[in-house]
Amino acid sequence: MKSWIQKALEYLKKSLGKVAVELNELDWKESLSPNNAKLCQHISAFANMPGGGFIVFGIKNDTKEVIGVSTDDATSIVDKFASLCRDGVEPLVSIDYSIEKYQDKDILIIYIKESAIKPVFLHGKTLEDSFIRSGGSSRKASRPEVGAMMLNSKSPTWEELHASKLLSEIEVITLLDFSKILELLKKPAPSDLKEIMNWLEDEKMLVNADGKGYYITNFGAITAAKDLKDFDGLVRKSIRLIKYEGKNKAGASKEFPGRKGYAIGFEALIAFIRGLLEDSEIVKNALRVDTSLYPEIALRELVANTLIHQDFTIRGTGPMVEIFDDRIVFTNPGRLLPTKKIDRLIRTTPESRNEILAAAFRRYNICEERGSGFEKAVISIELYGLPPLIFEELENSFRVTMYAPKTYAEMTNDERIEAAYQHSIISYFATGGFNNTSLRERFGMHDKQASQISLLIKDAITAGKIKPKEEENVSKKFSRYIPYWA
Repeated sequence: MKSWIQKALEYLKKSLGKVAVELNELDWKESLSPNNAKLCQHISAFANMPGGGFIVFGIKNDTKEVIGVSTDDATSIVDKFASLCRDGVEPLVSIDYSIEKYQDKDILIIYIKESAIKPVFLHGKTLEDSFIRSGGSSRKASRPEVGAMMLNSKSPTWEELHASKLLSEIEVITLLDFSKILELLKKPAPSDLKEIMNWLEDEKMLVNADGKGYYITNFGAITAAKDLKDFDGLVRKSIRLIKYEGKNKAGASKEFPGRKGYAIGFEALIAFIRGLLEDSEIVKNALRVDTSLYPEIALRELVANTLIHQDFTIRGTGPMVEIFDDRIVFTNPGRLLPTKKIDRLIRTTPESRNEILAAAFRRYNICEERGSGFEKAVISIELYGLPPLIFEELENSFRVTMYAPKTYAEMTNDERIEAAYQHSIISYFATGGFNNTSLRERFGMHDKQASQISLLIKDAITAGKIKPKEEENVSKKFSRYIPYWA
């Protein structure tokens, strides 16, 4: 038995006691009223009430006698309520129902669930056409009561909004590659179609429209769509992959637009990007081997970051990866969140405007642990001896650039200072700070170049990026340095 059923039966017993008691939580009726407006008022009132409420059918209005309902009448009542919950009030209200034995008669219990978005008001009307339960009946809410409901309302996230029209079970599995998501989660497939639908609901990929069908959510589509072109509002959110010939956009280019949902298409996307990148040849232990110019962990984290942290509310644009001969540029729509600073993105408290998507990518083992993505990327970049990551906040987007290998001499002084700063963050959390030796090793330089590193450390201190860990330590040889904010 569903937990709400027992609660409804307890309310019903209380209401039908020796003295009839009208309850805010429950109303009982003999049959379905033809007055749709009145029914919508009840739906609004129960949906606006904490915990929702119940309407019980099969009880005479005047005598309280339990007369029961027939199966056909129950079906008609449920159909009517499901229709009014979709089309008679705003926003859409969810219901559940059950036929239960009460005093040896079949009664129908309609459970009108509390709406997370309040107030629920009459369709086509204003917020002032909201209703609440008071004194065991439904009445119009006052302006202060409407304001109080708005304060307790949860605004839906972009991920929770509907991406599709009302669909059947077969239409859902035709559009979503649920088997790939199960594979990512390392879970066995459910035994039947109904279990699959329930699981997709639990994954927040579907919204059940009271047994009348399903809506695919934006989250469901953006992660698991077989083809994003099947969802009108998400076509421009497909990732764009562009390969340029040369170091700028003047040369020829090829574009490879993505079509699959982000999660089910992620591994293929990474493999495709790696295939486009030129491999470099190095000599190691007298053997010639091929190795990628870029570390895969950094590539994965930066692509995932681009997908996860975009602002989906910006229309007409989507995430983009641009490959040049000397760099890869990752761009996503939307500026940083107001709480974020561009020089504090490495090893800071994680925060995302798309928490459902971010959590899913971690559960699907697509990206690293929460908050460690940029840190892992920087560590791998240092191991490869690449220039530092460059973070840029543009007018309406955020961009990260990963450069191909450069020698210390080829880097600009700004790049060297940024590399020293990023090294200071990684070292601070690993060993408490860095010294001349560790920074020199980060650039792949030999002992005789220690003086160049000393000059760089001085420049980084002057630029306000780092500071000595111990101000009183006068020995430069043993001095350690930490980020300016540590």
